[in-house]
Amino acid sequence: QVQLVESGGGLVQPGGSLRLSCSASGSIFGIDPMGWYRQAPGKRRELVATIYRSGRTNYADSVKGRFTASRDNDKNTVDLQLNSLKPEDTAVYYCYTQKGLRDFWGQGTQVAVSS
Repeated sequence: QVQLVESGGGLVQPGGSLRLSCSASGSIFGIDPMGWYRQAPGKRRELVATIYRSGRTNYADSVKGRFTASRDNDKNTVDLQLNSLKPEDTAVYYCYTQKGLRDFWGQGTQVAVSS
């Protein structure tokens, strides 16, 4: 089993920034990729960013240029820097990873963007 714990969500005004962090523990050997999904009220969960052990990243078009994922392979952590936040970024953000054919998820952290 892999356990993922997120932190760093909160309420921010439009144009503001937040940093989310996720720490993996348990059976962490071979986990790859790591990344972030989000789910807004009434909407499906969607991919935000993926980062591989190699450093390769993928981003949703809606966050390109505003969000940046980073990963520390030694510490088994993945962060997401959220800049230029918009109200439509409001969602619960979930950390995730894969090991073999299994997906693992964190409990989620709320990000709210509002004036």
